[in-house]
Amino acid sequence: MNFETYPFEKLNNLLADIIPSTAYEPLSLTIGEPQFSTPSFILDELNSSASLLNKYPKTTGEAVLREGMLTYLKNRFDLELKNEQIIPTFGTREVLFNFPQFLLHDMKNPVMAFPNPFYQIYEGAATASRAETIYLNLSSENSFQPQIDEMVLQRCDFVIINTPNNPTSSVMLMDGLKRWVELALKYDFVLLNDECYIDLYLDAPLPSLLNASIEVGNSEFKNILVINSISKRSSAPGLRSGFIAGDAKILKEYMTYRTYVGCASPLPLQYASAVAWSDQKHVDEFRAKYIRNFEIAKEILGIEPPLATFYIWLEVEDEIEFTVELYREYNLKVIPGSFLGREGQGSGFVRLALVYEEERTREALERILNLKLRK
Repeated sequence: MNFETYPFEKLNNLLADIIPSTAYEPLSLTIGEPQFSTPSFILDELNSSASLLNKYPKTTGEAVLREGMLTYLKNRFDLELKNEQIIPTFGTREVLFNFPQFLLHDMKNPVMAFPNPFYQIYEGAATASRAETIYLNLSSENSFQPQIDEMVLQRCDFVIINTPNNPTSSVMLMDGLKRWVELALKYDFVLLNDECYIDLYLDAPLPSLLNASIEVGNSEFKNILVINSISKRSSAPGLRSGFIAGDAKILKEYMTYRTYVGCASPLPLQYASAVAWSDQKHVDEFRAKYIRNFEIAKEILGIEPPLATFYIWLEVEDEIEFTVELYREYNLKVIPGSFLGREGQGSGFVRLALVYEEERTREALERILNLKLRK
């Protein structure tokens, strides 16, 4: 298999021979990893469950974890899912990689579509699945929304959308989601929304693709799936807790596949994840931090905050030159947008992850302003 070099490795190669300024403390806005402490109530549950390490975990997930996830879906989206409509996963990266291989394995010439630029695991999954790739290009001209070409979509077997979007921070609202559900039913392709940033909204709560499915009368979620994770919402990426939910028929067969994958979460992690999924208060506290960071970004850089995520998709003249100069002159790392896209998508942008406390965020953004003022 010929996998593309990961963006962070590309960045390391780009900056390998650059000597950063020692006048500044090293800072990085590259990785979407919250830098806030995991809440104590989650850590307490992890500690109290440590003795369960002497037991094998179930691939299907413990009842307490499933109940926590179903509680979350009810409280957050008013969704009443059945047990067979959800599967706990070891985060979402593993499911994004192996689910397409499961789904497309028996197809002679599978076709998979996803946004461009994108989270690179989508591309890796397409490569591992031997799938023809169709890019749903995101650009400023289309407000970073995946454009619909029905002549193209009718060829697809599997489509990933990602809203709220990484890296562009664009958001698709209910009407857009409903349109995608209708297309999945019309052309009989499986549609999955990567919803890992859906709780990091800045103003009004955002709907799930499952809500949109119900809105168009597809209450059994035929062809419709979502994934989600507590990594961002709970500042707990190390718990590796996610789920895939939706079409029960697809999930039944996928569950059989997963018994062979061997990625069941250890029991202490499941118990700690269960309390995290069940609680919303701590998520609101983290959202307040991100909202404040975007207020600082508006103050310093003059950008309008997005509707969700913790990313800024910052337009620059030359993203490679900007990244190199920012590192050399100000000891600050960012990701060039072209490292996150193909066929020229992402060029002219850098991605900033505002994942620090207010003080470090302000320092990083002031360095960026200084560079912009010099140009």
